[in-house]
Amino acid sequence: MPEKSSTSVGIDFGGTSVKLGVCRDGELLALDTPIITADFNGPAALITEMAARVAKLRVQHPEIASIGVGVPGLVDFEHGFVHILTNVPGWKHVPLKAILSEKTGLPVVVENDANAMAYAEFRYGAARGLNNIVALTMGTGIGGGLILNGQMYRGSGCAAGEIGQMSIHCDGKAGHYGNLGALEKYTGNREIAEHAVQRYAEANVIKTIEECTPKMIADAAKAGDDIARQIWQEIAEWLGTALASIAWLLNPDAFVIGGGVAQAGDLIFDPLKRKVQSMLSTVVWERLQIVPAKFSNEAGIIGNASLAADAIKA
Repeated sequence: MPEKSSTSVGIDFGGTSVKLGVCRDGELLALDTPIITADFNGPAALITEMAARVAKLRVQHPEIASIGVGVPGLVDFEHGFVHILTNVPGWKHVPLKAILSEKTGLPVVVENDANAMAYAEFRYGAARGLNNIVALTMGTGIGGGLILNGQMYRGSGCAAGEIGQMSIHCDGKAGHYGNLGALEKYTGNREIAEHAVQRYAEANVIKTIEECTPKMIADAAKAGDDIARQIWQEIAEWLGTALASIAWLLNPDAFVIGGGVAQAGDLIFDPLKRKVQSMLSTVVWERLQIVPAKFSNEAGIIGNASLAADAIKA
């Protein structure tokens, strides 16, 4: 029997746009124009457009054998069923796998977007060759994915890895689910900006939220701004507290961090490593890596395509 093709379509479903690309063995072969999510009213029309884009890509790459879709929400991986999508109206209880497979005639895998990012880094990125990794995507919220013993770990309800909802302060800010001190309420992009505005105000410097993105704070710190440097130290304290707890629980080979915060480079990674090391025993720390993600905007496409390709080979 001939070996099944490893060429797959990866679909990265975001609140603003849906991006599609063709991948083989971690290499991006083709990229389609993004689909603007708001242009389509409800799941049916958008899924039809996704199927049409896949058909177009198959003209260029007839060897495409599967489709992987990553979505920002709660997913039943086994059935390819989307419970609810974050910030996408109308996407509740959608059997995405069944519909897209029927429209394209191809096997489909549906996964949480942070899990897809973790898989991309595990198979072809910063954690290639490692068996136990924890990946974080740091943006508007904080997502996470777990690879344990070389396998994706999804939990009993396919909701494992929601690191942004972990508490770092039992009396802290309220999270979305009544969980006090949720990590993303401190280290999400907007929360970082709000904290920066406050820290500058304490020094009688007036800044707006729009002037305090992670990139702007990083640029200011690199230019010698002491307040910006202190902000990165504080972000490292919050994030490091969560990572140390995870390290005690899972004893991973690596934490892989992606998103805007990771772009700060040594400003975040140096104090983060010191913080995590200060909270761990040598046994847990000595093999632990804390590294930036290899893939950026293409992580979702590569991860989803790789999940789909590996699924049909299993």
